[in-house]
Amino acid sequence: MIEIIKAIIYGIVEGITEWLPISSTGHLILVESLMPFQSTEAGGTVSEAFFGMFDVVIQLGAILAVVVLFWSQIWPFALTKKEREKQSGTGIMTYFKKDIWVLWFKILVSCVPAAVIGILFDDVFDALFYNPVCVAIALIVFGVAFIIIENWNKGRQPKVRKLSQITYQTALMIGVFQVIAAVFPGTSRSGATIVGALLIGVSRTVAAEYTFFLAIPVMFGASLLKVVKFGFEFTSLELTLLTVGTMVSFIVSLFVLRFLMGYIKKHDFKVFGWYRIALGAVVLLYFGLMAK
Repeated sequence: MIEIIKAIIYGIVEGITEWLPISSTGHLILVESLMPFQSTEAGGTVSEAFFGMFDVVIQLGAILAVVVLFWSQIWPFALTKKEREKQSGTGIMTYFKKDIWVLWFKILVSCVPAAVIGILFDDVFDALFYNPVCVAIALIVFGVAFIIIENWNKGRQPKVRKLSQITYQTALMIGVFQVIAAVFPGTSRSGATIVGALLIGVSRTVAAEYTFFLAIPVMFGASLLKVVKFGFEFTSLELTLLTVGTMVSFIVSLFVLRFLMGYIKKHDFKVFGWYRIALGAVVLLYFGLMAK
């Protein structure tokens, strides 16, 4: 029962932090340091390799929240007569929403840099950077970056105000920024892509929406990679913990996504920058004292 309560807490943390630019992976690493699952190697009930897979796979719940909330903007097929009448072309081509297909091709372009780096160096980065100190440093550095970039961006008119205005070149550049988050936990995948998009002239709202859609293939691919490496060999408790964490992540993400889309229409991201700096400083202090 205690392990299930932990899974619920992990799911809440994931659902809140996945979409806010404050790093879900970073927060989950910190929570795991304070409240780990009890491994079988230490007389507990789940394998030691389980958490490395768990904190990535529960992101599938957050993905499902995006799919549910933005279904009309991401589903590329026109199945009803009313939808087909709006499409160009004739015959079978009326069943395809051209603008959404183009958007998905751009999203796939954005995925390429992180996918290549992740497949080649995933285990290396896990070993080097998945620890509280590296997370804290990334939180602070990117927190400062958020504040600087928002101050620089203040008063500037974005060149890209609609998703359809994102070019393939812009998509690739956003994908390069996403690589930073793939390498350094605590950076925030959404934070890295939003900062990158703002720097190259994308509006805050479009940057956020594109980041949400980009998360679908990225997080699904990362989850699949982790499950394959884990081996699909779950105990009944491990499967229960994974299911609970994913469901809680989904429910919490529904509320967070609605909040964030309303928030960014009237506010910038500087508050998240200050939060990252404060949290990073607290983490460094805490683990510095623990080391003594």
